[in-house]
Amino acid sequence: MAHDGQDPTLSGDVRLADLLATGRAAIPPAEALLDAAKAHLRDVVVSDGRVSGAAVEAHQDAVHGLAWLATYVEALRQMQSWAEKLDAEGELSEVEALIHQIAFGEYVAQIAGGISMNQGETVRLHDLGLTEAECAAFWTDATTRLARSGNTQAARLRLVELMQERAAEITVGRSGLDEELEMIREQFRRYTVDRVEPHAHDWHLKDELIPMEVIEELSEMGVFGLTIPEEYGGLGLSKASMCVVSEELSRGYIGVGSLGTRSEIAAELIIAGGTDAQKEKWLPRLASGETLPTAVFTEPNTGSDLGSLRTRAKKDENGDWRVTGNKTWITHAARTHVMTLLARTDPDTTDYKGLSMFLAEKEPGTDEAPFPTEGMTGGEIEVLGYRGMKEYELGFDDFKVKGENLLGGEEGKGFKQLMETFESARIQTAARAVGVAQSALDLGMRYAQDRKQFGKPLIAFPRVASKLAMMAVEIMVARQLTYFSALEKDNGHRCDLEAGMAKLLGARVAWAAADNALQIHGGNGFALEYAISRVLCDARILNIFEGAGEIQAQVIARRLLA
Repeated sequence: MAHDGQDPTLSGDVRLADLLATGRAAIPPAEALLDAAKAHLRDVVVSDGRVSGAAVEAHQDAVHGLAWLATYVEALRQMQSWAEKLDAEGELSEVEALIHQIAFGEYVAQIAGGISMNQGETVRLHDLGLTEAECAAFWTDATTRLARSGNTQAARLRLVELMQERAAEITVGRSGLDEELEMIREQFRRYTVDRVEPHAHDWHLKDELIPMEVIEELSEMGVFGLTIPEEYGGLGLSKASMCVVSEELSRGYIGVGSLGTRSEIAAELIIAGGTDAQKEKWLPRLASGETLPTAVFTEPNTGSDLGSLRTRAKKDENGDWRVTGNKTWITHAARTHVMTLLARTDPDTTDYKGLSMFLAEKEPGTDEAPFPTEGMTGGEIEVLGYRGMKEYELGFDDFKVKGENLLGGEEGKGFKQLMETFESARIQTAARAVGVAQSALDLGMRYAQDRKQFGKPLIAFPRVASKLAMMAVEIMVARQLTYFSALEKDNGHRCDLEAGMAKLLGARVAWAAADNALQIHGGNGFALEYAISRVLCDARILNIFEGAGEIQAQVIARRLLA
């Protein structure tokens, strides 16, 4: 363990074993705090064995703080598991040991002193109802040592020194994934460096759609059928592989990394809720990239409250459906072929029970006529970032959907069908966040090495180096949470809690990395010509879509308290 003023490097197996033992010993006190916090909050939000929505809202800061505390405890577990796995394989080098040490030092200190939910909101232990005795019990030899000596300037500077020496490696520290997944990472990293990074900033500045040739290349590489079963023309790979691909493509440009998201959501909907005929028709088309889908769920004035959607679908005399209503924040809507469209089929309902999901076919549009299909109109929403697919408002007026395209052939199942996709969608979003954060680190590192001030490169100044070190550390924390949730999904385990935690933390990490990388750029970072200005704009959306941070914390906490 590195101490202030001492050499932070490892000194053989004894020291390494000591580091791992200290991390291992710090987890039970953190788990005890979490258990105590849950008990206190259950006393105020649970009534007659059920979580009270009104009580949750009345104690929202504490409830959301519980979600963050649980996320930090899970982060410590997964970082410990990652380090011990690498150690068992003889792959735990000084870089990984420093990342582990700094992560534990920082997160233990934040648990005790205050966890940042965002830059203006901090949750502290007393906010969760914890007593002085319960807080005092957290301070063991292990947690005290980590908080005092884990995240030191010496450790951070040594990590950055090693990062410069090992600049040719794709990730800062080994990921812990198997060789096959790392080969996939290398393939997509090469593609991104060659075909995405040189053009991404120009696409952003010109607010252009990602060229169709890129989409065609991704189709050939299997991106759209990555997790679709082989029997339907997909590659049948794991959610972990989806994470690696999304991470590396988003590292080049979040728009490219997000192209596969719509196919992932559509395929999940059809696999989980579609009829055999729908699977046979749509999955091969999605897998090949022949059919590009878009998700059409959100409406004006509803936001995260999907249960209150007003867009309605009425069956006509021929057994087809006629859709009327408005949708907003629809990504890549213009040139796609099919919409996974959520609409109300029971007009007597006002909640999620009356919603149904449709596979609504449409004609791809052009720049001149973006929405040529009868009964459908649309307009572009101008946005700060995340521009490569564009955002749209859509209007439907007696828009026709074939009767056979009601997902699963059943009315009233739409919300349940959508809920079944949330795990994969949030895992994929967490992976995109890791990629965006890594992009910020790449840009910040390069600029800090090249830019000279007061006769030396910026990276020679401790506060600049410390920013880079913390980016690398938190990227690995978010990465391990993301991989853990993906592996849980691959093993058939329910993982909405884990996926939510990965997305919650990943979004904050991406924003912090982009903000700090821009700070390293100084005034130049504020200039549109520098790519970090784009990455900052792109990073900001991650805490909003696929469940805003506040909604994500609420969902996590309700699961914990149930």
